[in-house]
Amino acid sequence: MNPSSSINTEADAAADPLLQVTGLSVASRDRQLVQGFNLTMNRGERVGLIGESGSGKSMTSTALMGLLPEGVNAVGTVRLAGREGNLLTASDRQMCRIRGNDMTMVFQEPLTALNPLMKVGPQVAEVMVKHKNVTGRRAAKNKAVAMLASVRLPDPAQAAQAYPHQLSGGQRQRVMLAMALANDPELLLCDEPTTALDVTVQRQVLDLILESVRQRGTGLLFITHDLSVVANVCDRVLVMNKGVVVEEGSAAEVFTRPRHAYTRGLLAASDLDASDEDGRLFTVASAAAYVPPKIKEVLAPMPAATLRAPRSQVPESHGSPGGPATGVEPVISVKNLVRTYQRGRTSLFAKPLEVQALRGISFDVQAGQRFGVVGESGSGKSTLLRILAGLDQPTSGSVRVAGNEVAGARESALVDLRRQLQIVFQDPMGSLNPRMRVQEIIAEPLLAPGQKVDSARQRRLVAQMLAAVDLPADSAGRFPHQFSGGQRQRISIARALICEPRILVADEPVSALDVSVRAQVLNLLSDLVDQYQLTLVFVSHDLGVVRHICDNVVVMNQGEIVESGATEQIYEHPQHEYTRTLVGASMSLRSELAARAAQSKGRFHANL
Repeated sequence: MNPSSSINTEADAAADPLLQVTGLSVASRDRQLVQGFNLTMNRGERVGLIGESGSGKSMTSTALMGLLPEGVNAVGTVRLAGREGNLLTASDRQMCRIRGNDMTMVFQEPLTALNPLMKVGPQVAEVMVKHKNVTGRRAAKNKAVAMLASVRLPDPAQAAQAYPHQLSGGQRQRVMLAMALANDPELLLCDEPTTALDVTVQRQVLDLILESVRQRGTGLLFITHDLSVVANVCDRVLVMNKGVVVEEGSAAEVFTRPRHAYTRGLLAASDLDASDEDGRLFTVASAAAYVPPKIKEVLAPMPAATLRAPRSQVPESHGSPGGPATGVEPVISVKNLVRTYQRGRTSLFAKPLEVQALRGISFDVQAGQRFGVVGESGSGKSTLLRILAGLDQPTSGSVRVAGNEVAGARESALVDLRRQLQIVFQDPMGSLNPRMRVQEIIAEPLLAPGQKVDSARQRRLVAQMLAAVDLPADSAGRFPHQFSGGQRQRISIARALICEPRILVADEPVSALDVSVRAQVLNLLSDLVDQYQLTLVFVSHDLGVVRHICDNVVVMNQGEIVESGATEQIYEHPQHEYTRTLVGASMSLRSELAARAAQSKGRFHANL
């Protein structure tokens, strides 16, 4: 054989696209889900597929993997370099040889993708054994530990012996990545792999994905609704809406010079640093007035004060974190709050383990404040909220809410507190009774002991609250499953406000929502807080959201408040190392575009 012909063959193979998708359409029995999807990907290329819930992006990825659910069919052509024929017409046996070997996928929720009855080390090893890429189970076991080490799991040998539920969310996602990369695939698909993660863990996982695909020359198709993540990870972007790709181009081009109205709307709703002339976040509907960031702007961003419209400020606090002005009684006062939980014994004679959820925290919240509580999973935020709402008792310390002392109070004494303080939860579907109509759900707080409201007044108040949260009047007769996620969150807000509380606690209220719906709900919350003169306690791990809506903020870490003060001061000049880590790990569209532009500028000068 002529050596030169062998070299030419390898060069031709390298020149062929890694993935060629032509005319992909996906449909169920009664609905078209994806129509006319086309994509050409080269080896080592990083492509972002962005769109909101229902846009068809996840159906596209499952069609590529041959994992469509029963009753959903795909037509078109999907070709993968090194494999003969159309993957859409390949048999299950053929696809089993391809999945996990040539192309792999990292899913959004690793706990549902991992086998709960199997230790993670054997799960990673199984992928290699199944595709016969290692010889013997001992070699597979050793390589599995090496793969867990490559994704920077602490103590990989010990982690290999853990079950999925014994690992944190970020650690489980690292296990999924180790499994996906175990056989050095040429194509990696990531479907919202960081949506449920804290900001620092999200940054670590994204950096790890980038590093891994660069080292291996792996092609990456990254599916998400988070534009800042795509700006960080991807070179090229496809925008999907209602099953159709409406725009395609380089990340810099699409994000700074969008051509399609829907793309502009997504950009506008994602940009928490921009607001309209009324000081409200842009939505897809109001995006016509939005001006996308220019390259010069992102390289030298405008000061935060000029990006955000001014908002009426509560008088500056003095004394304890978030405290009121001197002489004014706070609406929430927390003093030396401690909450310790007892865990079960590890053996018959061992002492019960103690978990210190809160370690002596103190703060005050003045009436009318927009007070932010920032922290990652395990920081103590949820424990704090339960105590503020009278759903848990402190181990020691004092908690006064709207004049009611929580510590030591009997259930009957907490009725007034729960009328004065209402909560909007993270997952509206989980907090709304699926068997109750919206009329009953919203009116439920009116049935508290001591409240007497006749049915006619109930219906009138429910109608008023539905109007306040911009839902049609006929919503009252429907069930929660008949609404979108954003609409369900509006129902939760209406329920919280119907008894006219003084304090509204929002617990991660927008973390599960698409960016455009997030902007709508944040605008609604801001409007209602002003309209009803509420005190807002807003809890989140998303620093960008807290920065937009809150005047004061406390930063929690491992049950302690590590920093507190005015929001802009905390974000612009963080003093504590943990706060600096949070701020540094948080992602915004403008900051990621600025980083991308700076990298491009650096490469340009390096090539001169």
